[in-house]
Amino acid sequence: MPRKRPAAGLPSRQQILDFITSSGQPAGKREIAKAFGLSAQDKIQLKALLKDMADEGLINSSPGRAFHKSGGVPKVTVLRVVEVDDSGQARAVPEQWHAEGPPPKLRVIERGRKGALGIGDRILARTEEAGSGFVAHPMKKLEKSAQLVLGVVREEGDKRWLRPVDKRERRELMISDVGSAQVGDLVLCEVAGRPPRVTARVTAVLGDPFAPRSFSLIAIHKHGLRHEFKDSAIEEAHRVSKLPLGEREDLTHLPIVAIDPRDARDHDDAIWAEADGEGGWNAIVAIADVSFYVRPGSELDKEARARGNSVYFPDRVVPMLPEELSADICSLKAGKQRAAMACHLKIASDGTLKSWRFTRAKICVAANIAYEDAQAAMDAASEERIEVSSPTCAMPEVDGTVPAELVEAALKPLWACWRALFAARQKREPLELDLPERQVVLDEKGRITSVAPRERLDAHKLVEDYMIAANVAAARALEAKKAAVMYRVHEPPSREKLVGLKDYLATFDLEFALGQVIKPSTFNRIIERVGDGPGREEIMEQLLRTQMQARYGPERLGHFGLALATYAHFTSPIRRYADLLVHRALVSAFRLGDGGLPKGEEERFVEIGEQISMLERRAMEAERETVDRYVAAYLSDKVGQLVDCRITGVQPFGFFATVEALGGDGLVPVSTLGTEYFRYDEASQQLIGEQSGETYRPGQRLQLRIAEANPVAASLRFELPEGSYGSPSQPRRNDRTRAGQGKRGRPPNIRHQSRKR
Repeated sequence: MPRKRPAAGLPSRQQILDFITSSGQPAGKREIAKAFGLSAQDKIQLKALLKDMADEGLINSSPGRAFHKSGGVPKVTVLRVVEVDDSGQARAVPEQWHAEGPPPKLRVIERGRKGALGIGDRILARTEEAGSGFVAHPMKKLEKSAQLVLGVVREEGDKRWLRPVDKRERRELMISDVGSAQVGDLVLCEVAGRPPRVTARVTAVLGDPFAPRSFSLIAIHKHGLRHEFKDSAIEEAHRVSKLPLGEREDLTHLPIVAIDPRDARDHDDAIWAEADGEGGWNAIVAIADVSFYVRPGSELDKEARARGNSVYFPDRVVPMLPEELSADICSLKAGKQRAAMACHLKIASDGTLKSWRFTRAKICVAANIAYEDAQAAMDAASEERIEVSSPTCAMPEVDGTVPAELVEAALKPLWACWRALFAARQKREPLELDLPERQVVLDEKGRITSVAPRERLDAHKLVEDYMIAANVAAARALEAKKAAVMYRVHEPPSREKLVGLKDYLATFDLEFALGQVIKPSTFNRIIERVGDGPGREEIMEQLLRTQMQARYGPERLGHFGLALATYAHFTSPIRRYADLLVHRALVSAFRLGDGGLPKGEEERFVEIGEQISMLERRAMEAERETVDRYVAAYLSDKVGQLVDCRITGVQPFGFFATVEALGGDGLVPVSTLGTEYFRYDEASQQLIGEQSGETYRPGQRLQLRIAEANPVAASLRFELPEGSYGSPSQPRRNDRTRAGQGKRGRPPNIRHQSRKR
């Protein structure tokens, strides 16, 4: 029976999604039109609406032109078999998967004899949900296609084998056709067959996996990052880059500066401040006006939404926008007039925000300054004031030295205003976890020169606090206008996580009451109680694991970590799609011209928020894995050497350790500890030798020998030094452990941070 047709004619996007999800059969344009009783004229508009929804990532098309909700599995679809276990049970994934995250694996229920399907087989199947997953019922077998695996070619005798780069893939595959690949090459292979005869065929040679830029290339292929733009998007970027700036507030006379990492490829933000004469401050946070160039529904917008964010590797960046925009026209470069969204702030003497307003402006950045140079300039600044009659745009810098005139005109007022913002920050007591971020330094040829923790300076904190103030102002401004907000949501830890934390802290004789009101300061007090004593690093890591993962969404749930009731990302629209949405909302709410949020867009904020949150997690994983590969490469020249390590996690099969002041987790297998029985104590997460009493526990510092460093797999393996108790020269009676499996897996050894909040 047709559904009641809405008064406006066409159903809304949400009504279409509801119908597709609840339909008991594949739902194409004809079924949707019939369900809503659409006229012939409405059907023409429906076709355009469905195309828009597909471009926006809300729906995907299935065989037969049926649709399904993005992120779900079509009711009838083509699947590719990727696993067949020893019993013949096959599992398959959708052949086309446009949602974020890995595609689901469906258990294939074969009629008749199990085991008729092999890896690489394609089937047309009817799917249905079963429990928390899906099952597939084959309808017919299709012509075979390929499963692609990224790996390195190795030689054994007269055969070639593929060693996958994914650490989770433990099997090696015999290569049936090596093509032009040489031993040691990084390759893409097609996989086919069924156990025990699963083979690989080289389809693309990517080169030397140890060559400069290969480590990020591995992450790009492994995670399916979009690293090339369509010609239409590049052409559109070139066209919009020529747009005149139009009527804007003129801020080109201000000595506004951009403070960024020394290796920054793009510059989203610039800041300025001055005393207001009443004990407070006037400040401007100017952000690249990306919404002026990237309009809703354009080719650039579709590309940006599909990417979600830029991805930063030590040797390259995979940008959200073409480089003509991200690294040039939108980037706030010294001496260039640029379009900006200006957040004007009035800050009280105690650092609280008194008022704010938003304008479209044109600015001319006086200087792009590295954090280290800004800090050095302030550290060395003379107390004697240097009078400057009219600061000039793009003051010259020599060897990274900030001119004295710019220190006086720009940096000193910024620092003075920041001290007020910092006092307000300390008063609200956000979460303070002092965990290092690793910095990989490369030479001009892309070779590693060092890997070390990135130093955190006052200059970093200064920029961060200005960005936080602007993000808060953007959220509050939109709320005051009752406009849509794409919030940055960070919820308080769940009770389950807090119970786990209580049990963990008990092993350090630290009490933690579950009945108390949990605030960020609650965790800060724990760190203060520990002080600089043993266990500080691992306790901070456990506190980090206790936190919920931040995400994007239209719900005003606050930001727990920053101790803020409302928060949105506004300050990085070159590299985050969420920020671009906030800019568009501000343009619409304050009637600032073209490029605002389209009517009805807010109805899709839940789906968009989920999508860009998953894209962000994928980017973080790719970045982290690439740094791990660089660390392994850096240590590969030191195999056999002793390094100072700290145990970061203990499991029944061994313990993980990280190299002090460097990072890079590696395993010490229990089989290398000798032959003594080791008992795994789950409560204290310790391995305890039953005869010797020798213990290995989280936080313990010890010297280990690097036994293996595999940059391609981003893996390390350590062993005890020769002569130490339990080393290979000191055998014990067996290599097993007793006790059950632990609940916690391998802990992270670093806190992954975005460049700016």
